[in-house]
Amino acid sequence: MILFELRCGGQHHFEAWFKSGAAYEVQAAAGEIACPVCGDTAVEKAPMAPKVVKSHGIALEAREAAGEARKALIALKRKVKESCDYVGERFPEEARKIHYGDTEPRPIYGEATMAEAKELSDEGVAVRAVPWVTEGN
Repeated sequence: MILFELRCGGQHHFEAWFKSGAAYEVQAAAGEIACPVCGDTAVEKAPMAPKVVKSHGIALEAREAAGEARKALIALKRKVKESCDYVGERFPEEARKIHYGDTEPRPIYGEATMAEAKELSDEGVAVRAVPWVTEGN
């Protein structure tokens, strides 16, 4: 396993674990890595300082914690898909309609830019960014 510091097109930095450098390259080329902040799949490796782990136990704990966090995010993604309507890029518009009572309330999910999400939040619309992890490797 290898940990890379990544950066999306929106300049958000985040870390992700991969089986190998080659596994990262395959997933990045396929657009399978998404920024946990904005969902952008245009990611690249960011400059990072190497980390020296002095204890194998600490590295194992970190790997296990990352695995558990990934499982929880996959479970959250499944729950959202099961219980919410997907509205795609119409998310800001649909969220406003629900908030202002122009349409029946229902749980929704979709895409919004960071600016759109901030505007919604500033209006009092309850929105949350969810890291949309890919299932599989």
